[in-house]
Parts: sequence; structure tokens; C-alpha cells
Amino acid sequence: MKRLHDQTVLVTGASRGIGRAIALAAARAGATLVIAAKTAEPHPKLPGTIHTVAEEVRALGVRALPLQVDVRDESQIAAMLAAVEKEFGRLDALINNAGAIQLTDVANTPVKRYDLMQQVNARAVFVCAKAALPLLRRAGGGHLISLSPPLNLQAKWLAPHAPYTLSKYGMTLLSLGMAGEFAPDKISVTTLWPRTIIATAAIEFAVGARLLPHCRTPDIMADAALEILATTDQSLTGQSLLDEDFLRTRGWTDFHRYAHDPAGADRLFPDLFVDH
Repeated sequence: MKRLHDQTVLVTGASRGIGRAIALAAARAGATLVIAAKTAEPHPKLPGTIHTVAEEVRALGVRALPLQVDVRDESQIAAMLAAVEKEFGRLDALINNAGAIQLTDVANTPVKRYDLMQQVNARAVFVCAKAALPLLRRAGGGHLISLSPPLNLQAKWLAPHAPYTLSKYGMTLLSLGMAGEFAPDKISVTTLWPRTIIATAAIEFAVGARLLPHCRTPDIMADAALEILATTDQSLTGQSLLDEDFLRTRGWTDFHRYAHDPAGADRLFPDLFVDH
């Protein structure tokens, strides 16, 4: 039997990049997928929509529900969970992958962009988790995974881009609190973050293509997320996990396969908030 057989997994920001990779990995493991993202129509610069990913999921032999959702809008999130309940009758995991990034300091961050990062990152974790809680409880427990980093209060992660850092650390702090709050409900709450930069269209757009040869593919995050989802004893709750480190604890040893460019595999760049 496949590891996630009969489970329903909801992934936000699932139209491309890490979200798409996690959705496909969960589908291969037998899960039913809810593909949630803003992009329902093709974007001129960024590939993928909720519908193209849903087609990829269905091609793997499992059901998919594509939903256009702006995670800043609590009414859309409520409608999303109502649609999940109507279509599948259950939810076993929520993966908060949708994100907004701008690496600027306080002086150079427009208030509008600051608000966007807080809403799409930290606030969305709160609103999505709150909306998903009744279905997760009804399923007898499950997983809440947020793509946010371990807390690292060194000045180098604060001074250059404190607005973005605040929004991502907010996701982690909220997750640590929910881990304690939801423990009686057997809901495991974890965060997951890449040890190295992941090659995605969003990263290319934010920092440039020059970094891509020294990045890994989203598949490493997908494999780590799958290992979390397959852990049913709550032993991971309250932990902030790095993809490579966590996979090593599960016996994974071959990480060369994740190189975006094999020529740059020996000089991978660490991600934000991760010390060498």
C-alpha cells in the first residue's frame, strides 16, 4: 500500500516550484491533492497553474481539486476548506507553502510590500491553520507543515532584510505555539526549510539566474515533506527541520541527485537563515 493512501493533502502555492514538487510527491505516495494557488491562468514569465498541476496529479492516478485562492483573503480560505469538505469529506495535512519575498531593509521596503509579506507569510499560516483545524480534528489528527526557517537571531539575518525575516520567523513562532496547542488533537506541527537555495522561478525572479547552478531542485524539499507526512507518531511535532539534515536522519545518503546543475553541485549556496 502507498504511504499516503486515503489521505487528503492541501498545498498552498502549489502551482509551481516547491509546492508543485510536494504535491506530486504526495500524489505518488497515493494522496488525494488539493492544489491551491493564485495562478489559474498562464503567467507570461512564471510557468504553471493550479490546473496544469492538477492534471499532473491526476496522471499519477489520484484525485485532484484545483482551487484559486489568495491566502490573504480569509473568506477565500474559508471557501477553500468548505470545498475540500464537500469534495473529499476529510483533510489530513495542510502544507503552508505560499510565500512572498523581498530582500530589502526597513528604509527601502515600501509599506505595501511589508504588508504583503506579513499577510502571505505569517498571517496566512494563522488563517489557514484556523480554518483547517475542524477537518484535521475530525480526521483524528494529521499534519501542519509550514515552509519557514529555524529561528536564528544573528544580526546578519536581521539587519539586511528585517521585514522579510520577521514574516518568516512569524511562521515558525506560530508553528511552535500550535505544536503545543494542537498536541491533544494529535496534530503534528512542523516547519521545513532548505539547507541550500532551491532553484525555483521565484528565486530566479528575486535574486537572478546567476545562483541557479549552485542550487538544488525542489525535489529535496518534496522528499523531506513526504517523510514528515509519513510519520504518524507525533515524534516530529514542534521541530524546525532542515531538508538535508532531516533526510539524513531517515537514512538518505545520495544528495547529488538534487543538484540543479551537476557542474555546480560541489559549491552549493546555503539558504537564508542557515549558517554554513
